Amino acid sequence: MPVAAARPITLRAAERERLKLMAYGHKTEYRLRMRAQIVLRGARGRSNARIARETGLHLDTVRCWRGRFADQGLGGLGDRDRSGRPPAFTALQVAEVKALACRLPAETGAPLSRWSAPELAREAVARGIATFVSASTVHRWLDRDALKPWQHRSWIFITDPDFRTRAQRVLDLYARTWQSQPLGEDEYVISADEKTSIQARCRCHPTLSPGQARAMRVNHTYSRGGALAYLAAYDVHAAKVFGRTEPRTGIGPFMNLATQVMTQEPYASAKRVFWIVDNGSSHRGQKAADRLTAAFPNAVLVHTPVHASWLNQVEIYFSVVQRKVVSPNDFPDLAQVADRLRAFEDRYNATAQPFQWKFTTSDLDDLLARLDRHTTDHQEESSAAPAA
Repeated sequence: MPVAAARPITLRAAERERLKLMAYGHKTEYRLRMRAQIVLRGARGRSNARIARETGLHLDTVRCWRGRFADQGLGGLGDRDRSGRPPAFTALQVAEVKALACRLPAETGAPLSRWSAPELAREAVARGIATFVSASTVHRWLDRDALKPWQHRSWIFITDPDFRTRAQRVLDLYARTWQSQPLGEDEYVISADEKTSIQARCRCHPTLSPGQARAMRVNHTYSRGGALAYLAAYDVHAAKVFGRTEPRTGIGPFMNLATQVMTQEPYASAKRVFWIVDNGSSHRGQKAADRLTAAFPNAVLVHTPVHASWLNQVEIYFSVVQRKVVSPNDFPDLAQVADRLRAFEDRYNATAQPFQWKFTTSDLDDLLARLDRHTTDHQEESSAAPAA
């Protein structure tokens, strides 16, 4: 049988440069590098047999790619589209599983709090959507649309009718403004609250210090040594903390904290000292404001909106205490808990800087607008939902 003549190759300058980059580039895939070398050698007039010997490829492979380039140019060196395995699931089946993932399990009668990929696969089979589908396949379908029904986030409707007014007063105080007037040098802003039930958990075996490739080890079993409350007042602009421990929270312990702060300078002789608090039972309502003013005439109690303790900056300090002092909890008794908290206050006050509070009244308006849109959309969806 006569051997077919090698296809002649003629290269333009641009094609030659492109092929050289493909043939000798360090990041070029091996298959593309060899195809480019076949074409370059063919352009020099070498036979297919010689190219096969020089590259170590099969003669048919050389003949194939040389011919593909001769017919189609550079585009012929790429892989052709392959049909692949036919899909095992229809687009309708995929859509039905995704629709199921976007419904609460309770709405479908499933005794689950949230869907997982294995549970969705099982439910799809039970509903006859598919005879069999794996959890990994369901996960891949959901991932295409960024659906994660196994995750959840909590949120709450605003119930305080004066939410914006109260929130704006707090934000204005952080910006050293009260009723549109700037605060004077002898006016101060205090953020106060309680951290309840700090327990003394005495571990049954000593805590082991960390080492190379080893984290600190804390024994899981412990004996309880009681609990106490930690009350703190944080000077927002001076970044100074005043704290105390009490057996429990209540009006009395809170007034003890107020007395601790208001009987020392510069607060005792200040023109006004604003106390920002949440709506906890120890300082709730107008009675708490009157009580504080009766004890200290220059003190003004300012409440955050209901369910908006996040506006109280002392909560940031409490989060620092939780991370650096309380966790992991390993105290033999409550006395050591109290001593550790007082020592940390001194350490914190020595280097503390005011928190970089960036949430402004403009951000508040944007937040309320988003909540209004969300509430409206939720109500429209509820009214449009068909009756069961």
